[in-house]
Amino acid sequence: MRITLALAPGGVKDMSSARLSFVWDYDLDEDQFRRLLSGTLTLGRLDRTWAAVRLLEHAPYREVVRLMGFRELVKGWPEWRQHIRSESRRRGFDFLVAWLPEHHPEIV
Repeated sequence: MRITLALAPGGVKDMSSARLSFVWDYDLDEDQFRRLLSGTLTLGRLDRTWAAVRLLEHAPYREVVRLMGFRELVKGWPEWRQHIRSESRRRGFDFLVAWLPEHHPEIV
């Protein structure tokens, strides 16, 4: 899916090649990151687990939901949890992953 954003008369910005703030130290655009996150792309040691952990550790909550979705978060959390260094992030996602299936099973 290609998303475009009109900037000015005659100017269009291609959002599929936009840089994501939480991968500041890698030359990856959003499309590459999405493919890493889905498991359809591996670049050396950068794989699905790396992308998920990077997203969960560094991205704002809205970006986590936008890029991963609740279903994938709940499904993958047991695998990724051990890699999250921030205790507060771990506790927050522990709560969310336990709360969602109980209160909103339709989205997981």
